[in-house]
Amino acid sequence: MTRRTALAGLLAGTLAIAAAYGSAFLPGPPPGWAAWALGIGSATVMVASMALGAVREGKGVGRLKWSFAFVFVVLAGGFCAVMALPAETAASPLFLGLPLRAAIVLIGIGLLPLLVLPVAYALTFDDMTLSEDDLERVRAAAKALRAGAGTPPHADANAAPPVPAEAR
Repeated sequence: MTRRTALAGLLAGTLAIAAAYGSAFLPGPPPGWAAWALGIGSATVMVASMALGAVREGKGVGRLKWSFAFVFVVLAGGFCAVMALPAETAASPLFLGLPLRAAIVLIGIGLLPLLVLPVAYALTFDDMTLSEDDLERVRAAAKALRAGAGTPPHADANAAPPVPAEAR
């Protein structure tokens, strides 16, 4: 997945959410497609945002694409399952002490991605973090920035660069 694909997913998800919210202004009750667009659009925005944060120029998201695909399926599937299931009654069975739809939201949508994503990021950490060449480029850019801003070379490397007078 590239930056362009992640941005396209972010735009598509945002438009789906906007259409769902916009449908509330139509006369009569909201259309049936609005809830589905909101659920799938929300899942798309979440995964596209994660991908946008993880994408590396020339490398994409690497092996994280499988984790992102899994999370999208879990989120979109969970939202769709909650909308497709019939309403619970007092006699409906409980799943881990919760009504089934609440259990899907809390465990499936809320907890499952929380368990999968940190493991996926940990397994791909060496592939996805900055290499020594990348770090050297960052250091050279910081050095050039300090030289152009008039910061003494012995200044603290972690300190924020000075703010020009015209920007204050």
